This record gives sequence, C-alpha cells and structure tokens, in this order.
Amino acid sequence: QVQLVASGGGVVQTGGSLRLSCAASGMPFSTAFMAWFRQAPGKEREKVATIHWRGGTTTYADSVKGRFTISRDNSKNTVYLQMNSLKPEDTAVYFCAAAQPPSYNYDFWGQGTQVTVSS
Repeated sequence: QVQLVASGGGVVQTGGSLRLSCAASGMPFSTAFMAWFRQAPGKEREKVATIHWRGGTTTYADSVKGRFTISRDNSKNTVYLQMNSLKPEDTAVYFCAAAQPPSYNYDFWGQGTQVTVSS
C-alpha cells in the first residue's frame, strides 16, 4: 500500500520560510516522479514543483520560481519543498504526489499539510 505522509506546514509571517517534507512508503521511490501541488480555498489545484526521479530535472510554477526549491533524498524516500520569501498568496494546503512508470500519472497523493502566511 502506497503512503505519502506530508509534514512541515504551519503559520509563518510574510517573508518567512518553511520546509515541507513528504515521506513515501510502499512503492519504488527511486523511479518515481515526485511533485508538490497546492490548493487554496475557492481555487483550483495548482502544480507547484516537480522533480525527476534522478533529481536532476525540476520544474516550477511561475508563481514560485526563485523562491521555492524542490529536492529529494532517495536514500530516505523523501521529497522536500523549501519555501522562502513566503507571501500571503502562498497560503494553501500543500500536497505531495507520486507518479510511477509507465504511465507517470500522479496517482498517489499525500494527505496535505496547511501552510498559512500572515501579512
């Protein structure tokens, strides 16, 4: 059974930082594409960042480029999202997701962790 457990959310002031973690189990983590999504109240889910299974290729939403960094540690089956220079508009529930070969669809999701940025 695949499990993705996200943690690290919280309340931070504008300009602050948080690091989210997502620990995976029950799947071959080293071959999975991993991603962070977020969803704010009343808004559609947004893909924030992705990372290739080798870790060398990453992508970011324009809204977070230069502020967020996705990384992974395959030895710990964990993916991270370092969030700096946080803004109130970053407030959302953040979810990690995994995509496995051969489809590479994001079929596996964590439970979400709340990030609140106060102004």
